[in-house]
Amino acid sequence: MTTGATMPDAGAAAVGGDPARERLRRWRMVLGGDQADGTGCALSGRDAAMDGTLAALYGKGDKPQPDRDRAAGLGASAPSVARWLGDIRTYFPSSVVQVMQRDAIDRLGLAALLLEPEMLEAVEADVHLVGTLLSLNKAMPETTKETARAVVRKVVEDLEKRLAGRTRATLTGALDRSARVSRPRHHDIDWNRTVAANLKHYLPEYRTVVPERLIGYGRAARSVKKEVVLCIDQSGSMAASVVYASVFGAVLATMRSISTRLVVFDTAVVDLTDQLDDPVDVLFGTQLGGGTDINRALAYCQSQITRPAETVVVLISDLYEGGIRDEMLKRVAAMKASGVQFVALLALSDEGAPAYDREHAAALGALGAPAFACTPDLFPEVMAAAIEKRPLPIPDTA
Repeated sequence: MTTGATMPDAGAAAVGGDPARERLRRWRMVLGGDQADGTGCALSGRDAAMDGTLAALYGKGDKPQPDRDRAAGLGASAPSVARWLGDIRTYFPSSVVQVMQRDAIDRLGLAALLLEPEMLEAVEADVHLVGTLLSLNKAMPETTKETARAVVRKVVEDLEKRLAGRTRATLTGALDRSARVSRPRHHDIDWNRTVAANLKHYLPEYRTVVPERLIGYGRAARSVKKEVVLCIDQSGSMAASVVYASVFGAVLATMRSISTRLVVFDTAVVDLTDQLDDPVDVLFGTQLGGGTDINRALAYCQSQITRPAETVVVLISDLYEGGIRDEMLKRVAAMKASGVQFVALLALSDEGAPAYDREHAAALGALGAPAFACTPDLFPEVMAAAIEKRPLPIPDTA
C-alpha cells in the first residue's frame, strides 16, 4: 500500500492538479480542521481517514490537562487502539509511526495496553518502545513476556546489524595501533608513521628516505589487551541509553582482545557481565526507574579493576547523584590517577543530551573527564580514542 511519503501526489490528482487547491488541502491537513483553520477545505477518502487518525491522538490543544477530560482519545478498548495502530501504519512511514506511538503512550496513557500480547503484535518496534517495555517488565503478566521478548529481540538484532561491524572494525584498528612496536616485521610496518618519523634522513640524490627507525603495528595477540567497564545508570530517563549500551556491551564481549564488564545501577548495583552473550537477557535484567547512587556503582567498578593502565571505564548517566557527591568525584580522580581512561557520557542515544546535573558535569570536566552526549554512530570512535589514549572526539553540540 502507499504510505504518507506518496500521499501528496495522490492528493494532487484528487483535486485535478490544481496547485491552489492542493496548497489548501495541505494546510487543512496541517491545521487539523478546527473552525479557525481558515481553509474551507473539506477532506474525503484517504485524506479524511488520515486526518481521523491524527485527530484521535492530537485532537484539540497541545497536551491533556490532568484535571480536565482528555481532548483526544483512542477509546477505552484495546481493539480500538489496535485498529488505530493499524491505520497509522497504513498511512505513514515507519519513522512517523514510531513518533506517533511515543506520543500516544505519553499523551493518552497507553503504556498499560502494552501488557496485552495483541497490542504488542500491532506496534512498530523501536528503541523507545523497548524502553517502555522494560519499565513495565515487573508488572508484565507471564502471557505477555514471551511476546515482549520477541519484540525486544527484533529491535536488538536490528541494532546489532547496524552497529556491530563498524564497532569491531574501529576497535580492532585501535587495539592494533595501541600495540605499536619499534622492530616490526615487514608486513606489520606502519609506513605513514615510519616515513614521517624519518624525514630528516631523506637523501636528495636518491630521492628516498632511509629509515633508521621502523614503526609498526603489533600483531593481534590472543591475550586480552584492554579491559572495558560499562557502568550504566538505569534511572527512567536513561532508557534508550540502556538499550544501546547493552547492545554495544554484547558486541564488545565477542572481541577476544577486550574483556568487557557491564554494570547497571540505581541505588543498588547489579553486575550483568555473565549475561553479555545475549543482550536481551541483559535488558530484562535491568530495572528502569528508581534513585541513583553513582558513587556506589563506581566503587564496585573500581574494585573490579586489576590493570588500571589498560582499563577504560565508561559511565553513562545524567549525573543526578543521590549518593555522596564528593566521594564520587574523589573516586573518579583516583581512577584517572592510576591510569584508567575514564569516559563520562550523559546519554548514548540519537536524541542528544537529556536534562543533566551541570554542576557534576563541570566537576568531572575539571578532573579531565568531560561529560557529553554521544550518538550510537559516534560511540565506536569514542571508544577507539579512549583505547589509544588520545583526545576524545567530543561533539561540538555537547
